[in-house]
Amino acid sequence: MGRLVVLGSLNVDLVAPVRRHPSPGETVLADGMDRYAGGKGGNQAVAAAAAGARVAMVGCVGSDEAGRAYVGRLGERGVDTSAVATVEGPSGHALITVDDAGENAIVVVPGANGEVTWERVAAALGDLTADDVLLMQLEIPFGTVGRAARLAAERGARVVLNTAPYADLPPEVLDLADPVVANEHEAQLLAAAGAAPGSLLVTRGADGAEWGDVNLPAVVVDPAEVVDTTGAGDAFCGALAAALADCADREQALRAGLRAGAAAVRHRGAQSRPDL
Repeated sequence: MGRLVVLGSLNVDLVAPVRRHPSPGETVLADGMDRYAGGKGGNQAVAAAAAGARVAMVGCVGSDEAGRAYVGRLGERGVDTSAVATVEGPSGHALITVDDAGENAIVVVPGANGEVTWERVAAALGDLTADDVLLMQLEIPFGTVGRAARLAAERGARVVLNTAPYADLPPEVLDLADPVVANEHEAQLLAAAGAAPGSLLVTRGADGAEWGDVNLPAVVVDPAEVVDTTGAGDAFCGALAAALADCADREQALRAGLRAGAAAVRHRGAQSRPDL
Protein backbone atom coordinates (compact mmCIF):
# COMPACT_ATOMS: atom_id res chain seq x y z
CA MET A 1 0.00 0.00 0.00
CA GLY A 2 1.26 3.46 -0.88
CA ARG A 3 1.15 6.47 1.41
CA LEU A 4 -1.83 8.81 1.57
CA VAL A 5 -0.94 12.46 2.18
CA VAL A 6 -3.88 14.66 3.19
CA LEU A 7 -3.40 18.39 2.66
CA GLY A 8 -6.28 20.28 4.18
CA SER A 9 -8.15 21.88 7.04
CA LEU A 10 -8.33 21.11 10.74
CA ASN A 11 -11.34 22.62 12.50
CA VAL A 12 -12.98 22.57 15.89
CA ASP A 13 -16.67 21.83 15.25
CA LEU A 14 -19.19 23.43 17.60
CA VAL A 15 -22.36 21.42 17.02
CA ALA A 16 -25.82 22.43 18.25
CA PRO A 17 -28.81 20.07 17.75
CA VAL A 18 -31.99 21.94 16.73
CA ARG A 19 -35.50 20.76 15.92
CA ARG A 20 -35.31 22.69 12.63
CA HIS A 21 -32.96 25.18 11.04
CA PRO A 22 -33.91 28.85 11.45
CA SER A 23 -35.25 30.93 8.61
CA PRO A 24 -33.42 34.21 7.85
CA GLY A 25 -33.89 36.58 10.79
CA GLU A 26 -35.29 33.85 13.03
CA THR A 27 -33.91 32.55 16.34
CA VAL A 28 -34.33 28.94 17.41
CA LEU A 29 -33.26 27.19 20.61
CA ALA A 30 -30.71 24.38 20.55
CA ASP A 31 -30.70 21.28 22.71
CA GLY A 32 -27.15 21.85 23.98
CA MET A 33 -23.79 22.11 22.24
CA ASP A 34 -20.86 19.71 21.74
CA ARG A 35 -17.27 20.28 20.65
CA TYR A 36 -15.95 17.84 18.07
CA ALA A 37 -12.86 17.38 15.93
CA GLY A 38 -13.63 18.37 12.34
CA GLY A 39 -12.43 20.16 9.24
CA LYS A 40 -12.49 18.38 5.89
CA GLY A 41 -8.79 17.60 5.97
CA GLY A 42 -8.85 16.11 9.46
CA ASN A 43 -12.09 14.24 8.80
CA GLN A 44 -10.74 12.64 5.66
CA ALA A 45 -7.41 11.77 7.25
CA VAL A 46 -9.11 10.01 10.16
CA ALA A 47 -11.47 8.15 7.81
CA ALA A 48 -8.54 7.02 5.67
CA ALA A 49 -6.58 5.82 8.69
CA ALA A 50 -9.64 3.90 9.90
CA ALA A 51 -9.77 2.25 6.47
CA GLY A 52 -6.21 1.02 6.94
CA ALA A 53 -4.19 3.58 4.99
CA ARG A 54 -0.80 4.93 6.02
CA VAL A 55 -1.76 8.59 6.43
CA ALA A 56 0.26 11.79 6.81
CA MET A 57 -1.57 15.05 7.57
CA VAL A 58 -0.33 18.41 6.27
CA GLY A 59 -2.00 21.53 7.65
CA CYS A 60 -2.09 24.09 10.44
CA VAL A 61 -3.66 24.47 13.86
CA GLY A 62 -3.67 27.52 16.11
CA SER A 63 -1.69 28.09 19.28
CA ASP A 64 -4.79 27.45 21.39
CA GLU A 65 -5.68 24.47 23.58
CA ALA A 66 -8.00 23.06 20.91
CA GLY A 67 -5.18 22.96 18.35
CA ARG A 68 -2.89 21.09 20.70
CA ALA A 69 -5.66 18.65 21.55
CA TYR A 70 -6.43 18.04 17.90
CA VAL A 71 -2.83 17.21 16.97
CA GLY A 72 -2.64 14.74 19.86
CA ARG A 73 -5.92 13.17 18.83
CA LEU A 74 -4.77 12.67 15.23
CA GLY A 75 -1.68 10.89 16.49
CA GLU A 76 -3.84 8.59 18.60
CA ARG A 77 -5.81 7.72 15.46
CA GLY A 78 -2.65 6.62 13.65
CA VAL A 79 -2.15 9.77 11.56
CA ASP A 80 1.41 11.11 11.11
CA THR A 81 1.26 14.74 12.33
CA SER A 82 4.90 15.70 11.80
CA ALA A 83 3.83 18.15 9.04
CA VAL A 84 1.04 19.81 11.04
CA ALA A 85 2.31 23.30 11.94
CA THR A 86 1.20 25.39 14.91
CA VAL A 87 0.67 29.06 14.05
CA GLU A 88 -0.03 31.98 16.35
CA GLY A 89 -3.75 32.63 16.83
CA PRO A 90 -6.94 30.56 16.92
CA SER A 91 -7.53 27.22 15.25
CA GLY A 92 -10.18 26.97 12.57
CA HIS A 93 -13.75 26.55 13.78
CA ALA A 94 -17.04 25.45 12.25
CA LEU A 95 -20.42 26.44 13.65
CA ILE A 96 -22.89 23.65 12.87
CA THR A 97 -26.58 23.14 13.50
CA VAL A 98 -28.08 19.67 13.01
CA ASP A 99 -31.86 19.26 12.77
CA ASP A 100 -34.09 16.34 13.75
CA ALA A 101 -33.72 14.79 10.29
CA GLY A 102 -29.92 14.74 10.63
CA GLU A 103 -29.42 17.50 8.06
CA ASN A 104 -26.81 20.16 8.82
CA ALA A 105 -26.04 23.83 8.18
CA ILE A 106 -22.41 24.92 8.54
CA VAL A 107 -20.48 28.19 8.82
CA VAL A 108 -16.68 27.82 8.68
CA VAL A 109 -14.28 30.30 10.32
CA PRO A 110 -10.88 29.46 8.71
CA GLY A 111 -8.56 30.58 11.54
CA ALA A 112 -5.21 28.79 11.21
CA ASN A 113 -6.33 27.08 8.00
CA GLY A 114 -5.79 30.39 6.24
CA GLU A 115 -2.09 30.01 7.06
CA VAL A 116 -1.67 26.81 5.02
CA THR A 117 0.49 28.66 2.52
CA TRP A 118 2.72 27.09 -0.09
CA GLU A 119 5.83 28.39 1.69
CA ARG A 120 4.69 26.62 4.84
CA VAL A 121 3.85 23.23 3.30
CA ALA A 122 6.14 22.88 0.27
CA ALA A 123 8.84 21.05 2.22
CA ALA A 124 6.31 18.60 3.64
CA LEU A 125 5.27 17.62 0.11
CA GLY A 126 8.79 17.44 -1.23
CA ASP A 127 9.08 13.68 -0.80
CA LEU A 128 5.94 12.70 -2.75
CA THR A 129 6.53 9.72 -5.02
CA ALA A 130 4.64 7.80 -7.68
CA ASP A 131 3.45 5.39 -4.98
CA ASP A 132 1.64 8.15 -3.06
CA VAL A 133 -1.85 9.65 -3.21
CA LEU A 134 -2.40 13.33 -2.40
CA LEU A 135 -5.91 14.11 -1.12
CA MET A 136 -7.06 17.74 -0.94
CA GLN A 137 -10.20 19.83 -0.34
CA LEU A 138 -10.94 23.57 -0.57
CA GLU A 139 -10.94 24.85 3.03
CA ILE A 140 -7.34 26.07 2.62
CA PRO A 141 -5.91 28.74 0.26
CA PHE A 142 -6.61 27.83 -3.36
CA GLY A 143 -3.12 28.81 -4.48
CA THR A 144 -1.68 26.16 -2.19
CA VAL A 145 -4.04 23.55 -3.64
CA GLY A 146 -3.01 24.38 -7.19
CA ARG A 147 0.73 24.30 -6.53
CA ALA A 148 0.44 21.09 -4.54
CA ALA A 149 -1.48 19.42 -7.38
CA ARG A 150 1.17 20.45 -9.89
CA LEU A 151 4.02 19.19 -7.69
CA ALA A 152 2.27 15.87 -7.07
CA ALA A 153 1.65 15.39 -10.78
CA GLU A 154 5.29 16.16 -11.58
CA ARG A 155 6.35 13.46 -9.12
CA GLY A 156 3.88 10.93 -10.48
CA ALA A 157 1.66 10.88 -7.38
CA ARG A 158 -2.09 10.50 -7.79
CA VAL A 159 -4.14 13.60 -6.94
CA VAL A 160 -7.63 13.26 -5.47
CA LEU A 161 -9.39 16.62 -5.22
CA ASN A 162 -12.65 17.13 -3.33
CA THR A 163 -14.24 20.37 -4.59
CA ALA A 164 -15.81 21.23 -1.24
CA PRO A 165 -16.67 23.87 -0.34
CA TYR A 166 -17.04 24.74 -4.02
CA ALA A 167 -14.74 27.26 -5.66
CA ASP A 168 -13.73 27.93 -9.26
CA LEU A 169 -10.32 26.41 -9.89
CA PRO A 170 -8.24 26.65 -13.07
CA PRO A 171 -9.11 23.85 -15.55
CA GLU A 172 -5.48 22.74 -15.61
CA VAL A 173 -5.63 22.06 -11.85
CA LEU A 174 -8.87 20.10 -12.15
CA ASP A 175 -7.39 18.02 -14.95
CA LEU A 176 -4.52 16.93 -12.72
CA ALA A 177 -6.93 15.14 -10.37
CA ASP A 178 -7.97 11.51 -10.74
CA PRO A 179 -10.66 11.91 -9.59
CA VAL A 180 -12.25 15.27 -8.87
CA VAL A 181 -14.88 14.37 -6.25
CA ALA A 182 -18.03 16.52 -6.26
CA ASN A 183 -21.52 16.14 -4.87
CA GLU A 184 -24.48 16.84 -7.15
CA HIS A 185 -24.61 20.54 -6.27
CA GLU A 186 -20.86 20.99 -6.80
CA ALA A 187 -21.05 19.08 -10.09
CA GLN A 188 -23.74 21.51 -11.30
CA LEU A 189 -21.52 24.45 -10.36
CA LEU A 190 -18.60 22.90 -12.24
CA ALA A 191 -20.77 22.50 -15.32
CA ALA A 192 -22.10 26.06 -15.03
CA ALA A 193 -18.51 27.32 -14.92
CA GLY A 194 -17.70 25.40 -18.09
CA ALA A 195 -15.38 23.00 -16.24
CA ALA A 196 -15.15 19.44 -17.55
CA PRO A 197 -12.59 17.51 -15.48
CA GLY A 198 -11.18 14.50 -17.27
CA SER A 199 -11.91 12.32 -14.24
CA LEU A 200 -15.08 13.35 -12.40
CA LEU A 201 -16.67 11.38 -9.56
CA VAL A 202 -20.14 12.58 -8.55
CA THR A 203 -21.74 11.55 -5.26
CA ARG A 204 -25.54 11.55 -5.24
CA GLY A 205 -26.44 10.90 -1.60
CA ALA A 206 -29.12 8.23 -1.38
CA ASP A 207 -28.74 7.62 -5.13
CA GLY A 208 -25.15 6.39 -4.87
CA ALA A 209 -22.15 7.60 -6.85
CA GLU A 210 -20.88 7.69 -10.43
CA TRP A 211 -17.31 7.71 -11.71
CA GLY A 212 -17.04 7.54 -15.47
CA ASP A 213 -18.79 4.36 -16.57
CA VAL A 214 -18.99 2.98 -13.01
CA ASN A 215 -22.30 3.77 -11.34
CA LEU A 216 -23.08 2.20 -7.96
CA PRO A 217 -26.11 2.46 -5.67
CA ALA A 218 -25.81 3.84 -2.15
CA VAL A 219 -25.58 1.57 0.86
CA VAL A 220 -29.10 1.56 2.28
CA VAL A 221 -29.46 3.18 5.70
CA ASP A 222 -32.69 3.01 7.70
CA PRO A 223 -33.87 6.65 8.08
CA ALA A 224 -34.39 5.94 11.77
CA GLU A 225 -30.63 5.34 12.08
CA VAL A 226 -29.61 8.67 10.49
CA VAL A 227 -28.20 10.83 13.26
CA ASP A 228 -25.97 13.39 11.52
CA THR A 229 -24.97 13.79 7.86
CA THR A 230 -22.11 16.21 8.62
CA GLY A 231 -19.21 13.87 7.88
CA ALA A 232 -20.64 11.52 5.26
CA GLY A 233 -18.89 13.15 2.31
CA ASP A 234 -15.56 13.32 4.12
CA ALA A 235 -15.80 9.68 5.21
CA PHE A 236 -16.49 8.78 1.58
CA CYS A 237 -13.44 10.70 0.34
CA GLY A 238 -11.11 9.32 3.00
CA ALA A 239 -12.09 5.70 2.40
CA LEU A 240 -12.02 6.17 -1.39
CA ALA A 241 -8.50 7.64 -1.28
CA ALA A 242 -7.35 4.90 1.10
CA ALA A 243 -8.56 2.28 -1.37
CA LEU A 244 -6.81 4.04 -4.25
CA ALA A 245 -3.58 4.13 -2.25
CA ASP A 246 -3.98 0.35 -1.99
CA CYS A 247 -4.24 0.10 -5.81
CA ALA A 248 -8.01 -0.49 -5.90
CA ASP A 249 -9.84 -0.03 -9.19
CA ARG A 250 -12.70 2.44 -9.61
CA GLU A 251 -15.46 0.06 -8.55
CA GLN A 252 -13.58 -1.17 -5.48
CA ALA A 253 -12.75 2.38 -4.40
CA LEU A 254 -16.34 3.55 -4.92
CA ARG A 255 -17.69 0.68 -2.84
CA ALA A 256 -15.27 1.50 -0.02
CA GLY A 257 -16.33 5.14 -0.08
CA LEU A 258 -20.05 4.35 -0.12
CA ARG A 259 -19.72 1.98 2.84
CA ALA A 260 -17.83 4.59 4.86
CA GLY A 261 -20.32 7.34 4.00
CA ALA A 262 -23.23 5.18 5.10
CA ALA A 263 -21.55 4.37 8.41
CA ALA A 264 -20.78 8.06 9.07
CA VAL A 265 -24.42 9.17 9.21
CA ARG A 266 -25.06 6.85 12.14
CA HIS A 267 -23.06 8.90 14.67
CA ARG A 268 -22.83 12.50 15.89
CA GLY A 269 -20.02 14.62 14.53
CA ALA A 270 -17.94 14.30 11.39
CA GLN A 271 -15.62 11.66 12.87
CA SER A 272 -16.43 8.49 14.77
CA ARG A 273 -15.82 9.01 18.50
CA PRO A 274 -15.39 12.69 17.59
CA ASP A 275 -15.18 14.46 20.96
CA LEU A 276 -12.28 16.88 21.20
